[in-house]
Amino acid sequence: MAKYQFFCKPDSKQKSFTFVEMGSASFSAEKQQLLEMGFEVEEDVIYADSKEEAVDKFKSNFLAPLDDYTNSHPVTAVVTFIFETLKAIRGKK
Repeated sequence: MAKYQFFCKPDSKQKSFTFVEMGSASFSAEKQQLLEMGFEVEEDVIYADSKEEAVDKFKSNFLAPLDDYTNSHPVTAVVTFIFETLKAIRGKK
């Protein structure tokens, strides 16, 4: 089973994404290039038998429960609310 790391453009809501197989010889160089292009590491790694399966898992947003868990605590929910509000305000200017 291969291990994939996904990268997203900020504020794209995971619609603009790409990924790299972490076991490839060029992983470090590819990751650095993506970061320089403005992509950000998205969530945790995904284990899959194929690239297609990795993309399906990523698109199914199977990592969303982690966000739900984080936001279930009042302190982290307030922090998330503040960050999202500030991002929305900056986006309107």
